[in-house]
Amino acid sequence: MNRTFGLIAAVAALVSAPAFADDFATGLAAIQQEWAVANYQTTDKAARSAAFATLVEHAKAFREQHAAHAEAVAWEGIVLSTYAGEVSAMSAMKYAKAAREALERAERLDATALAGGIYASLGALYSKVPGGFIGFGDDELADQYFHKALAVDPNGIDNNYFYGEFLLDQGDYAQARTVLEHALAAPAVTERPVFDTGRRNEIRELLAVAQRKT
Repeated sequence: MNRTFGLIAAVAALVSAPAFADDFATGLAAIQQEWAVANYQTTDKAARSAAFATLVEHAKAFREQHAAHAEAVAWEGIVLSTYAGEVSAMSAMKYAKAAREALERAERLDATALAGGIYASLGALYSKVPGGFIGFGDDELADQYFHKALAVDPNGIDNNYFYGEFLLDQGDYAQARTVLEHALAAPAVTERPVFDTGRRNEIRELLAVAQRKT
């Protein structure tokens, strides 16, 4: 199991919290855009750290406004899991556990929300967090969550990306290659171009590793 905390990937810094409209979709899109800009376009370490810290507050505020929406609760979990990869090792587990709690709440609200993304995010957490006495990592449980995600949407870019990454970490290079190729063939996420470009670049990087190994 990969023992790093580079979990789900990151967020953008805005000086003040976004003014979430009453329209839920607008607020969700704002959180997703922050995430994509910081993860894929914010490279300075200090700026990136500030971006993550800011987005934690933004995601919390959004979830508080829309606590009955699984998507809002799930995105707080996604943000917290990302932030776990940015803080010190001593603090990382606190945020990883908070992320798990948020994602599990979202699962209880609507497990199929985000086209299986809740399951995929839980799978990523369980595959990346250390196990044993240190954390709650569990490869078997991660595999179960990935399969649940793919049952909801077998063609989704994220579901296949995270499962392909997991297979690569497990040393199943041939299957990882197949899954990652399927991820790359997913339809473009045209409403989230920064995310779509960044995620496809990540897939290509993993696919290159899988190809070298097979």
